[in-house]
Amino acid sequence: MASEEASLRALESLMTEFFHSCTTNERKREIEELLNNFAQQTEAWRQCLFFLSNTQNEYVMMYSLTVFENLVNKMWIGVASQDKMEIRSCLPKLLLAQHKTVPFFIRNKLCKVIVDIGRQDWPMFYHDFFTNTLQLIQSPALASLGLMMLKTTSEELACPREDLSVARKDELRKLLLAQVPTVLGLLTGILENYWDKHSVIASTPPPSPTSGESVELLGSLFQDSRYSKLLCQPMATLDNESQQLCCLVLECLAHLFSWIPLSTSITPTLLASIFHFARFGCDLRTKAKPGSFISSNCCSNGQLNPGNMPPAPNGGGRNGQQSEGNKVDRARLGVYAMTCINELVSKNCVPLDFEEYLLRMFQQTFFLLQRLTRENNSHTVKSRLQELDESYLEKFTDFLRLFVSVHLRRIESSPQFPIVEFLGLLFKFTFNQPTHEGYFACLDIWSVFLDFLTTKTKDRLADREIVLNRYKDAIGLLLREVLNRIQFRYNQAQLEELDDETLDDDQQTEWQRYLRQSLEVVAKVMELLPSHAFSTLFPVLQDNLDVYLGLQQFIVTTGSSRRLNVSAENDCRRLHCSLRDLSSLLQAVGRLAEHFTGEVFAARFNDALAVVERLVEVTCYGSRTSLYDLETAVPSVLKPDLIDVHAQALSALQAYSHWLAQFYSEVHSQNQSQFMNLITSTIDASSPLITTKVPDKLMLSACHLMVSITSTVRPVFLVTLPAVRNIFNLITSENQTRRLPQEEHRLVCRALSNMLLLPWPNLPESEQQWQTRSSNHASLLAALTREYKGIRGTVNITPRQPDLDNMKAVMQQTLPVLRDIVDSVSGESTKSRQICYQSLQESVQVSLSLFPVFIQQPDVTDEMLAFFLTLFQALRVQMGVAFTGQIIHTFLSMFTREQLAASILQEGSAGCRVVQKFLKILQVVVQEPGQAFKPFLPSILSLCMEQVYPVVAERSSPDVKAELFELLYQILHQNWRYFFKTSVLTSVQRGAAEDTMENEAQFTAAMQAFGQSFLQPDIHIFKQNICYLESLNSKHKLYHRKLFRTSMLFHFINVLLQVLLHKSHDLLQEEITLAIYNMASVDFDAFYSAFMPEFLNGCQGVDSSQRAVLARNFKLERDLPSFTQSVHRLVNDLRYYRLCNSSLPTGTIKL
Repeated sequence: MASEEASLRALESLMTEFFHSCTTNERKREIEELLNNFAQQTEAWRQCLFFLSNTQNEYVMMYSLTVFENLVNKMWIGVASQDKMEIRSCLPKLLLAQHKTVPFFIRNKLCKVIVDIGRQDWPMFYHDFFTNTLQLIQSPALASLGLMMLKTTSEELACPREDLSVARKDELRKLLLAQVPTVLGLLTGILENYWDKHSVIASTPPPSPTSGESVELLGSLFQDSRYSKLLCQPMATLDNESQQLCCLVLECLAHLFSWIPLSTSITPTLLASIFHFARFGCDLRTKAKPGSFISSNCCSNGQLNPGNMPPAPNGGGRNGQQSEGNKVDRARLGVYAMTCINELVSKNCVPLDFEEYLLRMFQQTFFLLQRLTRENNSHTVKSRLQELDESYLEKFTDFLRLFVSVHLRRIESSPQFPIVEFLGLLFKFTFNQPTHEGYFACLDIWSVFLDFLTTKTKDRLADREIVLNRYKDAIGLLLREVLNRIQFRYNQAQLEELDDETLDDDQQTEWQRYLRQSLEVVAKVMELLPSHAFSTLFPVLQDNLDVYLGLQQFIVTTGSSRRLNVSAENDCRRLHCSLRDLSSLLQAVGRLAEHFTGEVFAARFNDALAVVERLVEVTCYGSRTSLYDLETAVPSVLKPDLIDVHAQALSALQAYSHWLAQFYSEVHSQNQSQFMNLITSTIDASSPLITTKVPDKLMLSACHLMVSITSTVRPVFLVTLPAVRNIFNLITSENQTRRLPQEEHRLVCRALSNMLLLPWPNLPESEQQWQTRSSNHASLLAALTREYKGIRGTVNITPRQPDLDNMKAVMQQTLPVLRDIVDSVSGESTKSRQICYQSLQESVQVSLSLFPVFIQQPDVTDEMLAFFLTLFQALRVQMGVAFTGQIIHTFLSMFTREQLAASILQEGSAGCRVVQKFLKILQVVVQEPGQAFKPFLPSILSLCMEQVYPVVAERSSPDVKAELFELLYQILHQNWRYFFKTSVLTSVQRGAAEDTMENEAQFTAAMQAFGQSFLQPDIHIFKQNICYLESLNSKHKLYHRKLFRTSMLFHFINVLLQVLLHKSHDLLQEEITLAIYNMASVDFDAFYSAFMPEFLNGCQGVDSSQRAVLARNFKLERDLPSFTQSVHRLVNDLRYYRLCNSSLPTGTIKL
């Protein structure tokens, strides 16, 4: 005893020293080693038991429990049965004796150790484990301890970690499921008892807010008035201890519901009890900071139909007397109750006998929703939601999302569920949210609902009008309110809070996200109710346009300066709001463009024409009056507003380019002058903006509009317009002072090239004027490449640094333009590509001659290879076999192993990108059908396997590896007969059993590279390569080929199984198992009779009897689901056996 006391004092001293701030790391390591050595002693647990019973030191307690935890989870199989019995007896007694005096984290740790023992021994050796827990729950004084044990049991036994065999996991789940009815019954009883005990129900309650309420709205939900009365009862007044216990019950239920299936064990009484406690979340609390999310001067009241929304009770009129801490605890009850409800609602698989319960759940939850969105004399909906607990509001929003996304299709048609009234409540809930995130979450719910309706109307076209008429009013109000919420006119306070500068992970500001999500809802409504949506949006747009178009009268010109004569502070603020709203509405109009094209073009022609005419008018007005160039009273605010409106008008007009193209194709002949006026005005509006004197944002929008008109609409008369001629002159001028910024220059060059290269719609080939257009295009390209071609004669000697920088600048300006022009014809007719190549031919030859000179300049080489890659993708036929071969030969000769290694080793550098693009070019080459490029295959394979692969094999180099393996895949896939010469006749006669193999060494090297990639940690390369192998198998029967089958198949299966065992690529379990199945299915007999015994014999860390069990449990199944189950069982049990065996004491004899 004295020695144990001394050990305890020594341990306390060590632990205190370890956690002392002055202790050095070296001393901590010494103490750690001492403690670890002590824990490994077989009888250490006895001393730890003494320590736990006799210390007040929390560090010592935690250390002692860690020793027990390690013993139970890692060494239990080697502990003597008598010792196990003693531990199973002592630890629960210790818990009962000390659970009130020790800190909660010590109590929880002790509970977990006891549950871990139950996980190993219940019910065979620890038969009263679960019974003891149930008895604790039934004992009033120990109920909280019992609930903690129950929660820990649910966490550790229902979804155990991998340190159990599959058989034991299955056994535990069955044992627990058998206890579920008893457990749920117990928990229901506790909730009912505490509610009844603390409820105040008068025998004849007066009609007051505390005892009853009007439930006309949702009265139809409750056929059984008993539930209506239950939910209308006053709220129970729980003391602190009762609240804590009920919180524990609800926590237990939430975890139980996460794994037990929906069944009748979840009784109506239990559901009613949970909903009683969910009402606690509706309690108001005091907030220290009452900032409102919705504008106080908002004209929209966020109500769908206030006349039908009766007030609901406050649920007990004692909120004013509650302490703040008590309110928080009551809110926690509501949060836990909603967590329980959400666990149930998240389950998609609903048995038929549970559907009635589900309906009742939704009825009861929407009773709560009515409470949340009620108004009374002291609170508006807005202020009520603002004062609720944030977590409760979040949980409730989660419930609504789950209901709409998972169960709406089940419930919507039920006569017992008033869906339209529900939408009314959701409407109020959405538009009175106290936070931005809450509002976004509610908009997502509406989006899911609108998607549901869209799908339903498409599936039931005959009933489309009936379905839409049912929801038309609700959707219409949603549209109007969402539009109001994006306008400063109605919602200024909230919108001014949104950040419009900081970019998030999606590269958008908070304001942009707000606008985008709102406009997505508007677009979904447009798809369902196009006429209604247009008639709602267009007048609002017109109102704001009138303000914008009326600004002309306030422009005052004095000498060379022009000023907007709006200076009063209030007028400037109103103008700012109107311009911001106009910008948002223009984006909304642009977002709806897709709903005017296609099959509905004729039906909605007049609406679309009205929009386009208005947009053309606005863009012309903006360019004519140069509003972006005005002096204003508040230049930091109004000038950006005016620029943004002009830019958004151009972008909205660009969105209608597909409609203009359809107009040109279908009704152009009847309305020729109308169409020409629209296009001419559009060009007249955008061309003056293509100058360096215009703000970049505006110029970029104008350039994008030009590209869309020339690529999508393609009017035949475009090139004859004076404005277009002016742009030609600007671009081809040698005057560098007028040169546009790089991006804008590239876009304008693309637009000009499009006019000359792309076929005109509605015209036969004979009227395309190809000869004239070809000549003009050659002139355009000659002007654009004038400086670039001049470099060729100056690079015979090594350039001096200033000259080199100038040359690089010219190349980096010219090559992106040429690449863009080539890219624009990649999907076009042969004639367009021919003309493009004729114009480019000299520039391509110049590029090839410059390539060797600049091979040591990776930034230039990167740009050149990007150009050549685009050429190969778009114009390889036009370039011809001879010249293409010359290019490939040049590249192959320039990229020596040293050059490649130097580039690849600088990961993420320009040199690395050069190698990637080179490999991409080779991918294009090897995919070319026919025999033209087949002579290059040996050189390309040699480059891959002898030069690139050795450099990247042992490095991460993810980008280069991805391209290399794609190249290998394309070589194998597109050139299969380079390796396998099997004829069609042989395949039919012998089932491809015998292969005539060629280039075997290269094929084997490629397969080894794929196999090696499965031993490395990069999960993206792993996934890519396993997909490539599966693709080669499905298209070419790779796994069935004799060479693969006899010398590689088992190696691949072995590697993939080892990956599963090491859990290094767990995210790809499904893909790996499918690949193993497909490989094994080549010859199941050989897999089961030869591979499995060999694999198990080679497994380290298991004995022969365990191998026999593993073999016996791997069923000889040939269907994928059963095979998958066997593989998962094998992996789990093999890991379990290794864990057990590694934990056995030294010298243990295994029977």
